[in-house]
Amino acid sequence: MLLFLLRRVGVMILTALCLSFIVFFLTNLPPNLEKVAKFEGNSRMSDEEVVSWLANNGFAQPMPVRFGEWLGVVPGWTNERDGRITGRCITPERTAETAPRFCGVLQGQWGDSRVFRDEVSTIVGVRLWMTAKLMLWVMLLMVPSALIIGVLAGMREGSKTDRSLSTLSIATTATPEYVSGVILIAVFASSAVGLKWFKGTATAAMEDATFENFFLPVLTISLYGMGYIARMTRASMAEVMTAQYIRTARLKGVSFRNIVLKHALRNALIAPFTVIMLQFPWLLNGVVVVETLFNYKGLGWALVQAAGNNDIDLLLGISVVSVLVVLVTQLISDIGYVYLNPRIRIS
Repeated sequence: MLLFLLRRVGVMILTALCLSFIVFFLTNLPPNLEKVAKFEGNSRMSDEEVVSWLANNGFAQPMPVRFGEWLGVVPGWTNERDGRITGRCITPERTAETAPRFCGVLQGQWGDSRVFRDEVSTIVGVRLWMTAKLMLWVMLLMVPSALIIGVLAGMREGSKTDRSLSTLSIATTATPEYVSGVILIAVFASSAVGLKWFKGTATAAMEDATFENFFLPVLTISLYGMGYIARMTRASMAEVMTAQYIRTARLKGVSFRNIVLKHALRNALIAPFTVIMLQFPWLLNGVVVVETLFNYKGLGWALVQAAGNNDIDLLLGISVVSVLVVLVTQLISDIGYVYLNPRIRIS
């Protein structure tokens, strides 16, 4: 197990570096850098002025060198002009003499957001906490509901209960979040129908989450993911219920309830476990539509703002967090799969 973990951690680090470089390359293409120069300088800057601004601010260096600076393994750039020294690691609080040579992600310095005018690490931390709070309540509602629906449908394959629950699962998965969200707002939060049970916006939930202002976004996300998990659970449960050891238990006179709870349920949950773990990466960035629809300023909302305003450092920070979440959840999924299924061995 230890050797397996070491190998997986090594692959995770390599994967994170490769994906980070791809995102860094795409966000630092010349058209994007030109927008940055005009945003920071003057929107009417000429091409020569844009080139000069980029050179004076360290953007004219080769891409691998700049990626190394951002990562923190290459010394930060410095530039002396008109007797004044500027550089990546030089700030109003740190002069050229006191500034460190390395100031990248590995040193905890993720850069500054050009839109929010704050440190990227601070913004990502606050927005990630907002999305994590939303993810927690979504998982608490989505996972138990999906497992119950899937188990009930798979216990008696082909029955009316199976057909009804399967149809419901397909319908929820086939309905995009922006459609179900608008429908829920129109029915439960607007005067169109008259059921003003909930709030149509979740802005207040960022400070004080209540059932009234937080239930609709949680339900909107849960409905979409619930159907997929339920379908996977139903397929796994139906397969287990036709296994030879289940038939043997029935022939021995074991009650149907004990067959389901003591023999079938654990094996049926092996496949859905992997699907459940993959919901975390999806929830982290897949809630962009829901957070924008309900004006809930989480990580997905920050990603939209960063992309729309060409905020390169914030885009990179959110991308790094997303990559780490995906890789860590996949590792947990692999380890959990081994413990759930004793037939799987790590070699």
